[in-house]
Parts: sequence; C-alpha cells; structure tokens
Amino acid sequence: MRLDTRCGIVIVAALLAVGMQAGCSRQAPAPAPVQATAAKLGDLSAFRRIAADAATMANDDNLTAAKLRIKDLELSWDGAEAGLKPRAAAQWHVLDKAIDDALAALRAEHPDAAQCRQKLSALLQTIDAMHAPL
Repeated sequence: MRLDTRCGIVIVAALLAVGMQAGCSRQAPAPAPVQATAAKLGDLSAFRRIAADAATMANDDNLTAAKLRIKDLELSWDGAEAGLKPRAAAQWHVLDKAIDDALAALRAEHPDAAQCRQKLSALLQTIDAMHAPL
C-alpha cells in the first residue's frame, strides 16, 4: 500500500511538471502595433507643423531660427504633457525623446547643421509614425 501511495505521488508530480512546462511554453501575446497604440496620443498635427517649420529652417542653414522655432515645440509639448502622457505613456516617451534629441542638437554650443537636420528628420518620422490613421 505504501508503494501505491509513492507511485501515485510520483505520477502526480510528473503530471504537474509536464503541465507547468506546457504552461511556460506559451508565447506571450504579440504587442499591439506601435502605430495603433500610438494613435492614442491624438492629433499631433500642431506639433508636426512646428517641427516641420524648424526642419525647413535647418535645411536652409538658418539654425538660429530653427532653434527659436523648436522652443515653440518644447513649450507646446510640455504644456500638453498632462493630457497626452496618460493616454499612451510609452509612445509619449518615444516622441518626447525625439523632441529632446532635436532640441539638444539645435542647442549645442556649436550646432552641426547636418546633425540638426538629421534629428529634425527623425523627429518628423516619429511624429508621422504615431500620427498615422488606424
């Protein structure tokens, strides 16, 4: 009788181990596409318009004007943070980082025109990816 109990315990333990392995082998659900989730940030056209203005100025080698215009983006973005960030925090941080990168390039002690253009272009691409319709 003791042998039967031990065999039963071993069988139950083996079944539990197999069941746990099967449960662990499940793949996590695929994350929502960035575009679909990021669209939760809402209308980004005002931010894009300012970034596009700054990019145009940088493309014309007018980094001083681009630096002034990007300040408008910084102020409007910071002013909208409380309303946008709770909607999609991860995407907000991605866009915030792109804005910060553009700001840093334009505010460098000796701004590099090519780097400024690249950062502004990357910012516009980030906005476009997040602003695309679902």
